[in-house]
Amino acid sequence: MNSSDARIDAPPQPPRIIPRAEHTVSRSHISPNALRVLYRLRDGGFQAFLVGGCVRDLLLGIEPKDFDVATDALPEQVKRLFRNCRLVGRRFRLAHVFFGPEIIEVATFRASSAPAQDEEPLEEEEAEEAANGEQEPQAELIDQGGPVTESHAARFEVEHAAREAQIDTDTERMFDVTGRILRDNAYGSIDDDVWRRDFTANALYYNIADFSIWDYVGGAEDIAARRLRLIGDPETRYREDPVRMLRAARFEAKLGFELDPASAAPIESLRSLLGGVPPARLFDEVLKLFLTGHGARSLPVLRRRGLLGELLPNVEAYLAAHPGSLVEQLLLKGLDNTDARVSAGRSVTPTFLFALLLYGPIAALIESMPPSRWHEMSAILDACDQAVRDAQRHIGIPKRFALGLREMFALQPRLEHPRGRRALRLLGHPRFRAGYDLLLLRAQFGLASAERAQWWTDLQAASEEEQGRMADALAGGSERAGSPKGRRRRGGRRRAPSGT
Repeated sequence: MNSSDARIDAPPQPPRIIPRAEHTVSRSHISPNALRVLYRLRDGGFQAFLVGGCVRDLLLGIEPKDFDVATDALPEQVKRLFRNCRLVGRRFRLAHVFFGPEIIEVATFRASSAPAQDEEPLEEEEAEEAANGEQEPQAELIDQGGPVTESHAARFEVEHAAREAQIDTDTERMFDVTGRILRDNAYGSIDDDVWRRDFTANALYYNIADFSIWDYVGGAEDIAARRLRLIGDPETRYREDPVRMLRAARFEAKLGFELDPASAAPIESLRSLLGGVPPARLFDEVLKLFLTGHGARSLPVLRRRGLLGELLPNVEAYLAAHPGSLVEQLLLKGLDNTDARVSAGRSVTPTFLFALLLYGPIAALIESMPPSRWHEMSAILDACDQAVRDAQRHIGIPKRFALGLREMFALQPRLEHPRGRRALRLLGHPRFRAGYDLLLLRAQFGLASAERAQWWTDLQAASEEEQGRMADALAGGSERAGSPKGRRRRGGRRRAPSGT
């Protein structure tokens, strides 16, 4: 579908070179390890540039979360310069230079239309494993882990057979029938490389040779104007990689930039192309949208662009049917809390994120059952399983997060109706903290008892002895309130009343 005529040609004019005296990027704000990589490449006789979001963030006065390097050195040449280097990727070869926990990613200049650095694909079997929860995705967040990083996480695989693709044998590029780039192994110069970038704000190059910034596409002006603009023809760029529509929404939310009208116009007609993106890659994109400090702003942007319905149709359907509902307020407040945790450097987890996103669909499924079943554990778990299955038709939610969500919702009745000293066992449950946080959020909007949420808060702050007294008092209070003095055991015999 996309031939060479559809590609963006290299610029006929040289870049605008912004000297050090005319920009605000300082080496004091650049990672020392990134500087080491840049200097060694330069001393080895190669061009070396910081590129992409790190340059953009430095100009905005934001501390970059990572630093990417572009060079004319081939991956094998980079590896020879650094003993602490590993080459990754088969279709798009990249060099990762390791400095303890920090990774500096080095990419060789590529010809136009090659995907961006953070679109390096997994092999097909690896992507399938990630979708099934058998492999840790690079953007993975675990309950005990640190905050998510944005780079090195987006991945995609070749889905279509060769008969469904067109191959440009001169440049080794492959496109599927919708125009999406599947493979591009051609290396090029910096003049070519700029055209594989997505937005002008992400296409600035900081040259370590003289500390200047090279700007081919007016990115510096767009950053100053807080404008988000695609490089080249927007429809062609979205067809090459539909995830660029999600990236546009993410940068709108993260940076507060306004999407250029020409870049926004094709989204409505092309957003359905996201259905052809591998679910494992969409899972990573969801993490970057909601777990990198701007989740509360991402949600309205996704809805305004009509993209939430392509990612999570059941969530969009619920929010559209219940505008301004308590569940929507709960979701936004939960995303606000998550953003605050990220800003404070505290851990966040996809399990809690999907519990928030799917709260409405799960509640709707429960309420579609007879009222007599609403509080049954089996009904709650069935609703969780169905909501997750609906979401997994679009997003590859790994099994461990789906199971974690299930456990969080299964804890809610036990947290709302604790039974004496048995309640103390819940404090050691691996999902207790996440379930407790969800209970607090529900109580804030009247969806659970605020008194019971406070009891759990007080219980955690109490000594072990005091916890026992609180549990006994709770059990005694329940009996005085009219609860049965005994419950039948499995064998039919009554359990002795608490305290006897």
